[in-house]
Amino acid sequence: MARLHLWPSLRKLLSSVAISAIVAVVTALAALIVSYLLFPVTGIEVRGARMFPESEVWKAVPNHASLLFLNTEALETGIESNPWVKGAKVIKDWESGIVTVEVEERRAVLNADLGDRRVVLAADGMELPELGGADLERVGLDEVQLEEILRVSEMLEENGMVLDSVDGVGAGGVDTTVEGRRALFARDVGENQARALTQFVEEYPEASYFDLRSPNRVVVGVESGARSGSSDG
Repeated sequence: MARLHLWPSLRKLLSSVAISAIVAVVTALAALIVSYLLFPVTGIEVRGARMFPESEVWKAVPNHASLLFLNTEALETGIESNPWVKGAKVIKDWESGIVTVEVEERRAVLNADLGDRRVVLAADGMELPELGGADLERVGLDEVQLEEILRVSEMLEENGMVLDSVDGVGAGGVDTTVEGRRALFARDVGENQARALTQFVEEYPEASYFDLRSPNRVVVGVESGARSGSSDG
């Protein structure tokens, strides 16, 4: 008899749960429909992309997407997983419904032959799948020299300098082009030298090259001869 008395209560509980579930589903569907009708994604605009395929953005945004539920952080992370993309910013325009993706692309600065493999690197050390249109001579390297170049590149970037290309590596050091001018580096280039380079590039706009192969010293080559400055402090 006790079991018979429990059955109506159980049926009533299950009925209440089912009704609550249905209400939750209907509410969620209604919210999705309203959000799409009021804030639909009407288009996508990609800026700054040359090597990065814009189709990847379209694939990442679902059909009938709403600005309300579009996860910009996840979209940015997905775009930045592409080796060509150094940074991405997703902007929602709530009036037009257009999603703008601003892409900062990497570019190749080193075309290296490591004997058993070819390596194309960006200034921040990211390995790229190809040159991407960059006109770079292939440079023969070993793993130690590659580490040397990566250190130089990292030091330049930390000090706000742009590495254009690595043009050669030998006993005399690393021959590079930095912001349109020749710069020579040694393996033990220091933080003070990199910081001084930033100063001397502005101080000697007519200079054709900067030699940082001597510790704590930067030699600046100009048309009238060579000047040097200490990078201490």
